[in-house]
Amino acid sequence: MIGDVIGKPGRLAIEALLPALREERGLDFVTANGENLAGGMGLTASTADALFAHGVDVITSGNHIWDKREIYESLEKDDRILRPLNYGTHDVPGRGWGVYQALDGTDLAVINLQGRTFMQPIDNPFTEADRLFDEASEALPPVRLVDFHCEITSEKNALGLYLDGRVSAVVGTHTHVVTGDERILPGGTAYQTDLGMTGPIWSVIGFDPKTVLPRFINALPTRFAVGEGNVIMNALQVDVDPATGRALAMERLTRLFEA
Repeated sequence: MIGDVIGKPGRLAIEALLPALREERGLDFVTANGENLAGGMGLTASTADALFAHGVDVITSGNHIWDKREIYESLEKDDRILRPLNYGTHDVPGRGWGVYQALDGTDLAVINLQGRTFMQPIDNPFTEADRLFDEASEALPPVRLVDFHCEITSEKNALGLYLDGRVSAVVGTHTHVVTGDERILPGGTAYQTDLGMTGPIWSVIGFDPKTVLPRFINALPTRFAVGEGNVIMNALQVDVDPATGRALAMERLTRLFEA
């Protein structure tokens, strides 16, 4: 599971690093959060296709999925691109979860949720997850991966504990800052508060400091630009028992792409 991919630098890092990483580690399935892929804000069909062509199986997202309106059609047509489930279904394009098949033949579910604290007041991610598990027309497969796109650590931590034993992994995205708290919870769910980003190292969460610092220094509005230079790729590898869905092991991965 790969953290937020930031613009062209992040995309180039995935293209350069992921195929070999899949082979080296025998990875059966890969997710990546792509809501910042197109110029730092949003996603397009062509940038999504670039990830799919280089080893990403499913793209998750968050609040910035709506920034490029051209993606709306892809959200309807391509079930490999997810938007947060708890935006609801009334006049909202796309889907918030799907069932897929890993390289080893295992069926698995990927679920995309979004937090509400300091974010849009959308539907409750906790109860929407309950409803999905309770009301799905067919029972979800045991292997279930959750990308929780969320601002604050406590809300992420709470959802991890809330879903412990019901999903294989809960990982946080959105802050672009990797956390070192990866662990397997008592019920068998792998948890990490934030995967971090795949983006330029010498940046402010992926963006050129020159376009960000004025907001902190004198509160002037600025237009963010994606940073440049070497890229850090942050991800989490989770080994899961396909029969039970319980996480068996997990490892935080960091790779450097020299631009």
